[in-house]
Amino acid sequence: MTLLTLSLYSYQIPLDKLLPVGNQRIETREGLVLQVSTETQRQAVEISPLSGIDVDGQPITGFSQESIAEVIQVLVESMPSLQGLHIDKLLDVADTTPLASLAYGLSLLHAKLNGKLSLHHDSAGIIPLIYRHQDEASEHLQQRVNALSNKVHAVKVKVGQTSMEDEILLIHQILAIRPDLKLRLDANRAFTLEQAIDFCACLPLASIEYIEEPCHSAKDNVQLFQTVGIPFALDESLNDKRYQFNMLPGLTALVLKPMLIGHLNRLQQLIEEANVNGVRAVISSSLEASLGIEALKAISLECTPDEIPGLDTLSAFSCDLIVSSGKQHCLSVDDLTLIHRCK
Repeated sequence: MTLLTLSLYSYQIPLDKLLPVGNQRIETREGLVLQVSTETQRQAVEISPLSGIDVDGQPITGFSQESIAEVIQVLVESMPSLQGLHIDKLLDVADTTPLASLAYGLSLLHAKLNGKLSLHHDSAGIIPLIYRHQDEASEHLQQRVNALSNKVHAVKVKVGQTSMEDEILLIHQILAIRPDLKLRLDANRAFTLEQAIDFCACLPLASIEYIEEPCHSAKDNVQLFQTVGIPFALDESLNDKRYQFNMLPGLTALVLKPMLIGHLNRLQQLIEEANVNGVRAVISSSLEASLGIEALKAISLECTPDEIPGLDTLSAFSCDLIVSSGKQHCLSVDDLTLIHRCK
């Protein structure tokens, strides 16, 4: 298959409610769409590094190390050299670029063109995301928990964002409504070891599956497990290009955000290393729009079929992108801003 046309677009989608990015918040999601055509098909991928500015005008830290502008620059330079060549040339750029979101997007595009991902198939479900919206009344949160399907057996809860007392209360409120639920807590490295111990000591341990990146310092996660017995998961640690899998006491899961990890080959390597060591591998979003979420569902079905992915972020988006998730409005490429085209 030959790359006949390549078109790069940008999108900007306002959010109906603020979304948490670690301990920060965003009110708009921005990113890119790369669309290509061959002799027989047309495919598009979302490339949206989780970087930029939060609602307070501060740089988003702890996630993507590249900016959208850097991705645009590399793509605009690379697109002319790809046109007219075999789709395998996409992997040449993916293999060499230091930009994780670009490596992911190009390797994903290659997989889609080769038919390696089963798109347009619903996954077994998603893990609902529970967090208190800004200035949200507690009864509204209770209504959302009450509205969860009886088929939902686990939820993800953001912690380390407000006061410790409020978040302990939140966890107990959720379990009072649905005592059958198992909770996956996501702390985004919010706690010192002492704070994490104090926090976890107040939790119903039997209801906690694990806590993601609880401590400022990754080495303290093991000490937390040895002190209170709550297993932990790694998330932000995996975004470091130098990360090498190392089995640790208490490590129970890798939470994998492909947009931050990079090439699909690296993603697969991490999944295989986790599986060999009896560690769960859970695909999670980097707040992608619906085009990106569709791809993550397909990746989860293909690579981690026994795990329900953590992809419950689309409810905050005011519209869909290319692929409809059921929202009233879905942006087409004609609604996006064209940056560069080779045809």
